[in-house]
Amino acid sequence: MTAPSDNPADLDRQNPEAEIAARADAYRNWGRWGDDDRLGTLNFIDAAKRIEAAGLVREGVVVSLAQPFDTDGPQTGWRRRTNPVHTMTDTGTDAERGNQGFPHGIGGADDVIAMPLQCSTQWDGLGHIFDHGMAWNGRRAGDVVTSDGDLVTGIEHTRTSFVTRGVLLDVGAHLRPETGELEDGYAITAADLDATIAAQGASSRVRRGDIVLVRTGRYARARREGWNGYAGGPAAGLSLTTAGWLHRAEIAGIATDTWGFEVRPNEFDVPSFQPLHQVVIPNMGLSIGEMWDLDELADTCRRLGRFEFFLAAPTLPITGAVGSPVNPVAVL
Repeated sequence: MTAPSDNPADLDRQNPEAEIAARADAYRNWGRWGDDDRLGTLNFIDAAKRIEAAGLVREGVVVSLAQPFDTDGPQTGWRRRTNPVHTMTDTGTDAERGNQGFPHGIGGADDVIAMPLQCSTQWDGLGHIFDHGMAWNGRRAGDVVTSDGDLVTGIEHTRTSFVTRGVLLDVGAHLRPETGELEDGYAITAADLDATIAAQGASSRVRRGDIVLVRTGRYARARREGWNGYAGGPAAGLSLTTAGWLHRAEIAGIATDTWGFEVRPNEFDVPSFQPLHQVVIPNMGLSIGEMWDLDELADTCRRLGRFEFFLAAPTLPITGAVGSPVNPVAVL
């Protein structure tokens, strides 16, 4: 079978079903790690890979890649996704007034947070997206995710997985050096990824088991101008045609500074919705991170002259969840 083209010009923009199906068939990893697999491409990370990644720590610089988790976030209520609601249940005022019931003058503060698991910086779990009613590894979607949660590939199974070599590909800075920001609707191609690697140098070469971080500049603009449709609106992102690149690279995961990882609007002239998600999560088993803050990391990488680092981005072990908030840290 001929592999689908990496060139967006070859897409049949009237036929998303066929274009998605061709890539799902070509890049499907079902059974690659056994019938009981729960991790997908995270299996590419092994002990040797983590030891290699730990050796990248030289200056001891730590950069958080998380957006804030607060009520000023990007969510607008679509699919009942709201911004976090943080509530104090005990405060300093309570302590001053002595109404907390504690002995010998001790007081305290407590709080609670309510939020969708995918309202800010997060990982998509393998139970998050289905393809024609099928979940990762060829399972029926209804057998995997029920009202009790993800019974098979719940995010808790990845709680020790996201520790490996990270690589930043600052596509925004490479393609738009004057601003560092790609325009909305720009479809990042496999050629763009390769060109960014070549421009950045040897430290950004992508290897098996890496987590690749793609900076578009969209979050930088949101911080400067306001959210303005950041959640669900137009944005630069990966083209559907990068599916082959993602498969060939054997990366463990990929994350971007955008809401939806892939280009929006999607690349078809007829109705479509997140076609690259449909290929890479249920078929390839690739973990996707979204809404990461990659701006300080980009500045740090340029200052230090290298684009590789030790990355720790563990999920919260929320039993049965199909996504997880995360505070990823790059250590250089």
